[in-house]
Amino acid sequence: MTLIRITSRSVFALSCLLLVQVSAFAQEAEEPPAMLNANLATTAELAGALENEALAEALEAQRPFLSLSELGAALMETLTEEQAEAVLRLASVPINLNSASREEILLIPGVGPRMAHEFEEYRPYVAMAQFRREIGKYVDDDEVERLAAYVFVPVNLNEASDEAILAIPGVGNRMLHEFKEYRPYVNIEQFRREIGKYVDDDELARLERFVRL
Repeated sequence: MTLIRITSRSVFALSCLLLVQVSAFAQEAEEPPAMLNANLATTAELAGALENEALAEALEAQRPFLSLSELGAALMETLTEEQAEAVLRLASVPINLNSASREEILLIPGVGPRMAHEFEEYRPYVAMAQFRREIGKYVDDDEVERLAAYVFVPVNLNEASDEAILAIPGVGNRMLHEFKEYRPYVNIEQFRREIGKYVDDDELARLERFVRL
């Protein structure tokens, strides 16, 4: 009798083969499902969106992803480019509009070299409103909002409004209070020290992506 060794990687690859069919169905639907944050969604939420529990568990086991490049690289270890794009249409992590590389921008589903150039053309971005205004010159409102889900502009720790801080994925009223409690920040080390009292190192690294001084 021949024994077949099944590894977590092979399960992940098989899961994603099935996902391509799921994604094709989703694209034909009248309203595509809302994209999930791959770092914050629960396993149940990921499994529901991807319609595949094994894939959801594989993503959860590898997070947090501190960039879209990290997530893309993890997917490309076992997937084709088409399969990886199918995943990223349903679950992704946002990129920093001011520092993302051209390669990272091109990981956004539906973004090609021309649109990547437009993303870069208007740097530095000071707010998401600027992104919507400038990119809105080239695509309609629905597409602007779809693209906006993949990007962010870091907020100034000392000056950001409550609304801007609450726009950081995963930040609620309690963490808003902690962010403001330690103002003024004199350096990023102070942010790490103070906010590190409330979250673990992985979550601290994830939050740090969204702030600046």
